[in-house]
Amino acid sequence: MRSLILTLLAIAFCDYGSAFTNVYPKLKSYPVREGEDVGDPLFLTPLIESGKIDEARQKASVQHKEMADVDSYAGYFTVNKQYNSNLFFWFFPAKINPENAPVVLWLQGGPGATSLYGLFTENGPFIVTEKQTLKFRKYSWNINHNVIYIDNPVGTGYSFTENEAGYATNETDVGRDMHEALVQFFSIFPELRENEFYVTGESYAGKYVPAVSHAIKDYNVKAKIKINLQGLAIGDGWTDPINQINYGDYLYQIGLIDFNAREQFTVMESKAKDLIKQGKYLEAGEVLDNLIDGDFGSKSLFQNLTGYNFYFNYLHIKDSNDSDLFAQFVQRPDIRKALHVGNRPFNTETNKVEKYLRADTTKSAAYIVEDLIKNYRILIYNGQLDIICAYPMTVNYLRNLDWPGAEKYKTAERKHWWVGNELAGYTKSVDNLTEVLVRNAGHMVPGDQPMWAWVMITHFTHRKHL
Repeated sequence: MRSLILTLLAIAFCDYGSAFTNVYPKLKSYPVREGEDVGDPLFLTPLIESGKIDEARQKASVQHKEMADVDSYAGYFTVNKQYNSNLFFWFFPAKINPENAPVVLWLQGGPGATSLYGLFTENGPFIVTEKQTLKFRKYSWNINHNVIYIDNPVGTGYSFTENEAGYATNETDVGRDMHEALVQFFSIFPELRENEFYVTGESYAGKYVPAVSHAIKDYNVKAKIKINLQGLAIGDGWTDPINQINYGDYLYQIGLIDFNAREQFTVMESKAKDLIKQGKYLEAGEVLDNLIDGDFGSKSLFQNLTGYNFYFNYLHIKDSNDSDLFAQFVQRPDIRKALHVGNRPFNTETNKVEKYLRADTTKSAAYIVEDLIKNYRILIYNGQLDIICAYPMTVNYLRNLDWPGAEKYKTAERKHWWVGNELAGYTKSVDNLTEVLVRNAGHMVPGDQPMWAWVMITHFTHRKHL
């Protein structure tokens, strides 16, 4: 049955685009050259299963002269032995009070974007310079959090599988594999099991974060190693497509299209929503690709009408991100050796991850959020200047959630959020839900407003009101 499903998916991949293609910058590949010393990949699962926890921890320690002042651990967790599927992680203990600091999992979106993007360009301890050296980020989340970055799902970044059947085809697969990795993580770091745990991420992680959180909730019932999940945070997330597809009105309101163009958007958006209602998710994806992405054919309607090739921040028409600096850095032989990835390819082309999740992209994860919000705290934040997952579209899906606080949320007072003497944004809180708009930020809020993002996540994980 699995082979039949994969065959059908392979056929489908040839016919339809994706509703939410990997919006992150395309990274370059820097293959290992013959004779370069990159060490061997470190697979920790056999050591964990043999009870050699101290050895696993010692071997996972990252040793490199440029990172000598920062403790960290990296390597592979095997999450499916049948397909030899492995997830790569890089863990940074908190600088302050790691024994009691919350444990935060960070997941990049895409689908298929490496979480090292977030580490190096948004909220991790390091920034890669043009000279391929490191400098420290002032507002790194690991100041007061134990932060785990995992390349998710299998096939992303340094994560890999040796069988086509190892790729995730839905969010259940994503949640299962991630839970397996987390159980192994807490086997190596048992002293952190009682710490509060939070699942966080951005963009397409608007699906990953609820899926992983829900998997933890379900597996905790019978799991020997229970994960102390307390909440989840999603930044500029793609969670509920049918209620987030409203680009025409938004682009019209910010002046990027005129009334006539808005009508063109409305027609295509209505078609996409009708297809979603009919369960024709791949066809809906094709419509949205023609509407926004333009990754699988000619330019999209958005590109043609606005002249933009960039939808992270409406103040910029094209990508000026220097993300290739970190891509080159993590593929250097000495860094490969330090991170214990050996000669494993760094997956810069994410087509396979995208293709196997293609039928998933226009499906809603709102029902998972509705279930989680009953027992866990949820932070939903958006950058003011984002296009692809714009604030009004996020609010629209939040207003359509079915949960005990739904009516209170619709009438709740929106408050100013100040950091010192700066107006950082606006916030609204009802029961377990906190919604935040971050001013002067685009799709990647921690990258655009690092101090405010750090204050925001700190208040959330330390149970303080903004």
